[in-house]
Amino acid sequence: MFRVEHLFVSPGHNYFGNHGQTAGIHPTIEVDAVECVAGHGLRGDRFFDYKENYKGQITFFSAEVYEDLCARFGLASIAPAAARRNVITRGIDLNFLIGQTFEVQDVRFEGMAECSPCHWMDEAIHRGAFELLKGRGGLRARILTDGWLRTSAIRV
Repeated sequence: MFRVEHLFVSPGHNYFGNHGQTAGIHPTIEVDAVECVAGHGLRGDRFFDYKENYKGQITFFSAEVYEDLCARFGLASIAPAAARRNVITRGIDLNFLIGQTFEVQDVRFEGMAECSPCHWMDEAIHRGAFELLKGRGGLRARILTDGWLRTSAIRV
């Protein structure tokens, strides 16, 4: 069993596609529930209908990795939203889900790839975060069935 601890959407891109430019200023909005639309993404999120078969229709990030970053850098005020991932989980190795079909709260997903960190993590979280997140940046997934995710305990 693992938990969905936080859910986030953002209406626009702050880092994606901004290489060599300043970061955007779109908010990351925490929600209690989010609608998953098969093949399209999360309704209200910046990647909704981004492109056909996009491997990052939804992204997952580990609360344990977040807590490790906070401990290593002595961060008390940085929020999990800084990672710019949609779902913050607890209790599962997200890399295990790469190449797997899995279900969360009656919504089916296909784990596509690691959500690799980029140099922006040093700005969004803390200098050095990019290096510490290599191999632990989260999971990119496709949404296979419609449904809703809510913060709560779930089964995989």
